[in-house]
Amino acid sequence: MADRTAGTVVFDLDGTLADTSGDLVAAANACFRARGLGDLLDPIQDALIAFHGGRAMLRAGYGRMDSQMLLPPGAEDEDYDSLLQHYGRSIAVHTRLYPGVEAVLDELAQDGHLLAVCTNKPEALAETLLRELGVRDRFAAMIGADTLPVRKPDPRPYRAAVEVAGGEVSRSFLVGDTETDRRTAAAAGVRVALIAFGPEGEAISRLAPEALLGHFNELPALARDWLG
Repeated sequence: MADRTAGTVVFDLDGTLADTSGDLVAAANACFRARGLGDLLDPIQDALIAFHGGRAMLRAGYGRMDSQMLLPPGAEDEDYDSLLQHYGRSIAVHTRLYPGVEAVLDELAQDGHLLAVCTNKPEALAETLLRELGVRDRFAAMIGADTLPVRKPDPRPYRAAVEVAGGEVSRSFLVGDTETDRRTAAAAGVRVALIAFGPEGEAISRLAPEALLGHFNELPALARDWLG
C-alpha cells in the first residue's frame, strides 16, 4: 500500500522527460508529403512547435503553403488522424530521454517520492513511448490526454495522476516545459519546476515558475526542499 505521507513528483512527457520533437515533426511532414507539399517543418528549427502538439504542427505547416494552394474542408482533422498513425509507427526513432533522467528517477524513488506522468499525449501513445524508452515501470501513474474527458491545463488530470500514484495533491509538484504546465500547476494549486534546457532555454523564465531546472540532476534537491 502506498505511503500517503510521501511526496509526489508529476512529470510532463514531451519536452520534459524526453526530446520527442524529431519524431513528432517527422510525422507531421509525412502528412504534408502525402498532400504533395513536401517537408514543411524543420526538426530543429520547429522543435518548440512540436511540443505544442500535433494540431499546432499542422497549422504551422499549412501556414507555410503557397497561397495559391487550397486545403479541402476537414483537412486538419484528416491529417491529425494520419499524423497519429505515422507517429505511432515510428514513435522512438529519434526520441531520447534528456541526460540524467533515469538516474534522477532512481534517486527520487530512493528518497521515498512517488512518481507520475501527466501528459497531453494520447494515453496509448504515451504508454508505448514510455515502454520504448524503458522507463514505464518507474511511474506509479500515467494520465494521458484522453484518460479523462479533460486535459491539461484543467487540473483534474494532474490530480488524478497524484491520486492514482497514491499521493496527496497538497504534497506534490509538477515538472514541465510549457505554459500549459505552468497553468496546470496554478489551477491545481501546486508549484511547478520548468526545465530550462529545452528548445526555449532559459527564456521559459518568462512564465515565472517557482523553480527553473538547468539540468535534471538539480531535481532531487528541489524535491527534498519542497516535499521533505
